[in-house]
Amino acid sequence: MGKLDGKHVIVTGSSRGIGKAIAELFAQEGANIVCAARTLQEGDHPLEGSLSTTVKGILDAGGQAHAIAVDLSQYEECVRLVDEARAKYGPIDIVVNNAALTYFIPIKDYPINRWHRSFAVNFHAPFYLSQLALQDMIPRQSGAIVNISSGAAIGPGRGPYTAEALAASARGGTLYGAEKAALERFTQGLAAEVYNDGISVTCVSPSQVVPTPGTVFHKLVTGLDDPRGEDPMMMAQSALLLATEPLEKVTGRVTYDQEVLLEFGWIKEGRGTGIDRKGSGYSQI
Repeated sequence: MGKLDGKHVIVTGSSRGIGKAIAELFAQEGANIVCAARTLQEGDHPLEGSLSTTVKGILDAGGQAHAIAVDLSQYEECVRLVDEARAKYGPIDIVVNNAALTYFIPIKDYPINRWHRSFAVNFHAPFYLSQLALQDMIPRQSGAIVNISSGAAIGPGRGPYTAEALAASARGGTLYGAEKAALERFTQGLAAEVYNDGISVTCVSPSQVVPTPGTVFHKLVTGLDDPRGEDPMMMAQSALLLATEPLEKVTGRVTYDQEVLLEFGWIKEGRGTGIDRKGSGYSQI
């Protein structure tokens, strides 16, 4: 038996990278997966990866999955996603808010339309989808919401700044970091709100950078085989852990994949954020 037999799950951003790994692992554990992203077919996006590829891999492996192409920046599209997911499989048991839209642009140059679109995908969509899924979860007094954050939520702190800190900030990641910090605070607030409804709300980031088509494109890693990175399956395993462990053990956690996997004995050793160095302030609350 799998850890998620018969569960109905939405995984956003599952056309490639971390979301694809989460969808594949959850399907292996018996879940019915609704894979959601913008890219339906290979070639629809400049980066490699698509919903069709993810779903085909799951189906070929004997799992259950369904693709829904969606623009998560729009509330109406999020409603359509949840409605179609319910029509396909039934009430939603788990939502993994993984989709992200990243522009590395300094604040002084940030186009207003990109600012709003980025915030819509990275922060508003998790709110929309959580609220919609709670319509199913609260009456049944069960469910799990797993939000995917980033080490970018750890800011540069107060000055004076070192040359290294200034160089890192010059990359233009201020908005993305602010969105992820907001998502971490949202996670803990919502976790407290629905605690008595039996619903777990958690948030996890990679302990090390994950080589994906996106992180390669943004030059955060040198390639998919960059030795400084960690396997996307680390994030998939941590999301599975947070979605399946008892409420009282995990809800409200803002954590890092290798940190939580090590704590629960799913791995024997780890490194990176949450282990060798502190995480964000919310991870320490």
